[in-house]
Amino acid sequence: MKKITSKILVAWIGIFFLLVLAGEKVIAQASYRHAHKRILKLMGSRFELVAIAKDSVQAKAAVDSAIHEIQRIENLISSWLPDSETSQVNREAAQHPVKVSRELWGLLYRAIKVSKLTQGAFDISFASLEPLWSFEQQEITHFPDSQAIARSKQGVGYQNIILNRDSLSVFFQLPKLKIGLGAIGKGYAANQARKRMRALGIQDGLVNAGGDLTAWGFNQDGDAWQIGIADPQSPSKKASWLQIQDQAVVTSGNYEKYFIYKGQHFGHIIDPRTGFPVKGVKSVSIVCPDAELADALATAVYVLGKKEGIALIDRLKGIECLIIDENNIWHHSKNLELNFYDDKGKTQK
Repeated sequence: MKKITSKILVAWIGIFFLLVLAGEKVIAQASYRHAHKRILKLMGSRFELVAIAKDSVQAKAAVDSAIHEIQRIENLISSWLPDSETSQVNREAAQHPVKVSRELWGLLYRAIKVSKLTQGAFDISFASLEPLWSFEQQEITHFPDSQAIARSKQGVGYQNIILNRDSLSVFFQLPKLKIGLGAIGKGYAANQARKRMRALGIQDGLVNAGGDLTAWGFNQDGDAWQIGIADPQSPSKKASWLQIQDQAVVTSGNYEKYFIYKGQHFGHIIDPRTGFPVKGVKSVSIVCPDAELADALATAVYVLGKKEGIALIDRLKGIECLIIDENNIWHHSKNLELNFYDDKGKTQK
């Protein structure tokens, strides 16, 4: 009887220590998942940054560092800031080659590569068309005529942006040419913010740069990140969601910046080939490992439309897209896996 009791006692002690060790493991895991989150306005958009780390001090320091990096990039590339390199290029590059930093030169080089890939559907020289259009008012009474657009188009054409690799210079072959990096800049900033946080030891995090989102590792619960796709008919609601890890999701839509003219809705994305706002598409979402590329492709696919846009994405390895057209019909690339909400709010594939 004593032997049996001793065996039972030993067994219970073993179980107790296993439970203690398991408890310590759970506590250790929980203590690692400290999240620091900041939401603020940067680059004219709403930014959300999340860092998950072993302690809150590390997480906060990483987010603060990422914010400083985004502010630095804005001061470099914003055409709204008169002292930025981009503004200097716009002022002087039609008169003579302008030497720029290696960072800006590289961004311009990659932007032109996307222009070539998309046959001009993405074109940073669209900026000469911007003064014609205002998307801050919801209803307008004046619509630019074809002659005004034709005059502005004299400054459009990525082929006329000459980059010299040896001198790191930029030259415009058209006197009216201007560049704007709004369709690629936030994606680049998201990439660089992520790079900064990872360099500071953040293995799990998220950066949402006004719809240009990149996430890596896992969320605070230790699960893959779930990213919602807005319903263009009701942007505050999520129509579907994606589960991602070490990916970027970028959405361009016509439901935040737009105007209405004679009852017609016009979104803020301009077709650089025609000079007019794009019709026929409500939103485009791109999924790929790189936020900068996803940002540029979201604009390009929006301009190309559902048929040409999906055909382009289906040719690119590791990149997927979702297009919601003006009739609220969903179209997507061949390998995209979406999850949808049913009438009860539950999710289903």
